[in-house]
Formats: sequence, structure tokens, C-alpha cells
Amino acid sequence: MGNIIVIGCGRVGSRLATMLSSYDNNVTVIDREESAFRALGRDFNGSTVVGAGFDEATLRHAGIEECDFLAAVTQSDNANLMCVEIAKRLYDVPNAIARLYNVEHERTYSQLGIDYVCGTALVAEEIFSKVMSGVGDHITTFGDYEILQFALDLTDTGKGSITVGEIQKDHLIRVCAFERADGSTSSLPTSKSVLRQGDCVLVAVRHGMAGKISRYMQV
Repeated sequence: MGNIIVIGCGRVGSRLATMLSSYDNNVTVIDREESAFRALGRDFNGSTVVGAGFDEATLRHAGIEECDFLAAVTQSDNANLMCVEIAKRLYDVPNAIARLYNVEHERTYSQLGIDYVCGTALVAEEIFSKVMSGVGDHITTFGDYEILQFALDLTDTGKGSITVGEIQKDHLIRVCAFERADGSTSSLPTSKSVLRQGDCVLVAVRHGMAGKISRYMQV
């Protein structure tokens, strides 16, 4: 994935950072308390920065300007939201995800277009899968494949529609299902099914190939 910043070095943050660093990623962990970094252990191969994850000086010190993925996993929903908003809107970080504790905030996060993981169990593993897939629309890993869901963007094709067969042939993926942009219908497609701008699609793609279809993903 490249350059990754993890904000928060608690149980989830420390585990996530260690997992990511073991895959040769350049990982930097930010936490307010220097003592928190002891949780990283000897297997962590990245760097640490003491400070608040929403402080711009701290973020720049951590390498936010070259960051490919940011995960805000502190114990504060508000802090996590601020970190992701700053990363995406001020520094154009392509992928940023926030840990969410209070389920009542889910609607707000969704309206703001914030990618998040809610719940205390397996949070590190879920964020790890998103980072390693290279896209924020990762749902799960199944054997040698990534399962992705995204809104279709046909801008680069110069066409208003495309068949399922065209996408599958050119990019070695399988379109499992789709829903019209207006939510009117959903379907299990054949190769002749026609997809249109904005349709929501569920696809299976081999590991490492998700980036090849990123031009079809609305951002």
C-alpha cells in the first residue's frame, strides 16, 4: 500500500500498525502519549510521532503529504472524524478510515462520505483488509479474491453504459450483482446485462488487481 499513518496506539491501533509494518509498508503511528508506543512491541518496523492526530504540524511531521492511507482509531469519535476530514480535505489523502464507537453517529459519517468501521471486535483485521486491498470499498477477502462494492463511474470510457461482459473480459473480474443508481431494480447479471453510470456493483477480483479497476469507482 505504501505510506500509512495510524492515529491512536491503543489495543487496536498498535495491532493494526504492527500488522501493516510486517508487509513492508512505511507505517507511522501518532499518539498523544509516548508511553502508548510500548504496545507496539519489538515486531513493529515503523516510526512514531507524539502529538494529536488532528494537529497539522504533527501530521506533517508524520508524513501526511505523502500519505496513501490514514486510519484514525483513537477512543474518540470526534477526534477520529476530525483526523479523517483533515486528511481528505486538506491533504488529499486518497484513502482514510475512522473507527466509530457510537452507532448513533453512523448516519452523520455516511452523509459526510466518511469510510468507517464500527464495533470493537476485529476492528484491526477489518481495517487491515481495506488497506491491503488498496481501495476503500473492500467488503471482505474470500480465498484468492477481494469482494468489492462501489458506484460505477464510466467517465473515462466516454460511454453512458457498458455490458457486464466487457468489464469482465478486460479486467478479469466477476460482477456478482448490481443495483440501478436510483435504487429501482437490482439483479444477478449475465454477460449481456447493461450497466450504467452510477449503478452500484458488487464484484469479485483477484488479490492485487483491485487497483486495475479503480477508474470505474466513483470517488
